[in-house]
Amino acid sequence: MLLAYFSRAGWNYHSGGRRYLQTGNTQRLADMIVKLIGCDVHRIEAADPYSDDYDDTVARNVREQNVDARPAIANPLPSVDRYTTVLLASGIWNVRAPMIMSTLAESYDFTGKIVHPVTTYAMSGLGTTERDYAASCRGATVATGLAVRGEEVDDAGPTVQAWLRQNNLIAP
Repeated sequence: MLLAYFSRAGWNYHSGGRRYLQTGNTQRLADMIVKLIGCDVHRIEAADPYSDDYDDTVARNVREQNVDARPAIANPLPSVDRYTTVLLASGIWNVRAPMIMSTLAESYDFTGKIVHPVTTYAMSGLGTTERDYAASCRGATVATGLAVRGEEVDDAGPTVQAWLRQNNLIAP
């Protein structure tokens, strides 16, 4: 099993305002999952890093979504061939995963693999990730996703464990 995730530290949305995060919400959620299931993990890094300023990141994301961009990944995975299950984790930015997740999803053949979207969000839950990954992860079966509100990540242990059990990713 592989958990591939993209997370951004810095100023983030928090309960209608902003809060500075040393470690992004998605990275903290990914760390929690890895401790529970012991899977391989790959942190996706942007070749052109996103700003730690919230407003700058929002503006860049809108530009990338408007032109259907595929931001370059600084550290691409060599392959996903040896995995049968792949968890794709990211925040939800403007109702969808950051465009760098489309770069990742379109870069590999997911034939025969099960893909689970995993998101942190402010208002949009899983957003469009299930539909987007069904279209971009060639050959994959997109299974039930997990969405955790960013402000609630640190207290999400029971929710994460229940989701892992429901999806047979951890022993009951």
